[in-house]
Amino acid sequence: MEALVRVHAAAITRGELAWPVDRLPAIPSYELSGVVETVGSSVAGLAPGDEVFALTRFDRDGVAADYTAVAADLLVPRPQILGHAESAAIPLPALTAWQGLFDHGRLHAGERVLIQGAAGGVGGFAVQLARTRGAHVIGTASAAHLPSVLELGADEAVDASTSFEDAVEPVDVVFDTAGGELLRRSVSVLRAAGRLVSVAEEAPEGGVYFVVEPNRDQLTSIARLVDLGELRPPSVETFPLTSAREAFARSLERGRSAKAVLAVA
Repeated sequence: MEALVRVHAAAITRGELAWPVDRLPAIPSYELSGVVETVGSSVAGLAPGDEVFALTRFDRDGVAADYTAVAADLLVPRPQILGHAESAAIPLPALTAWQGLFDHGRLHAGERVLIQGAAGGVGGFAVQLARTRGAHVIGTASAAHLPSVLELGADEAVDASTSFEDAVEPVDVVFDTAGGELLRRSVSVLRAAGRLVSVAEEAPEGGVYFVVEPNRDQLTSIARLVDLGELRPPSVETFPLTSAREAFARSLERGRSAKAVLAVA
């Protein structure tokens, strides 16, 4: 059961052009915000004119187009306080953070969590989501970004270039978005029965590596938190659809804080 969506904005994830190499040519971008144009006869809960956003499935073409057909069970009313570009920038990083912390990390109130790469797109959402669950949040980032990690709600911010193991008391969960040495060294700060989760690369033995999946219920909760002011979206840089090549090139630049979004409508 699908709905036809008039796409207003489609967000770009770093490196995604390398994902569908087995089925080129392909339409990129898997995050959208737009307006429902028509719905299938058996679709309930959606109507033409509804403003929605979504993370779509990775096994089909993306959404960087004027119109796209999307499984109806993936579409969620977009945050009311945001525009289309900001809404489109939310689904993938926010769902990644949600699933890493709560599905795989099983984070609970009162527990301690270390978020590696806390100033990035996924890491920034992870800091905010962990805070909403009542966890004690520790985030690593470069020295220049430590103030922004604290502004997002972290209880502690640690310079990732230092020996964080000496600065961090044992934690219940490590959520890694950086990979490499930070991931490997994270094992040393885990409590007994602690959980190590990475979205960057395969985790050391006993840890979990995962790829985000679309989830309507979770995205609905995320939209509600945005409207309540509990979650702040990332900054965005918009490009017209005709400048998609430039947008993808910009998304590959190191040290960027803004997420590249294609303005379609």
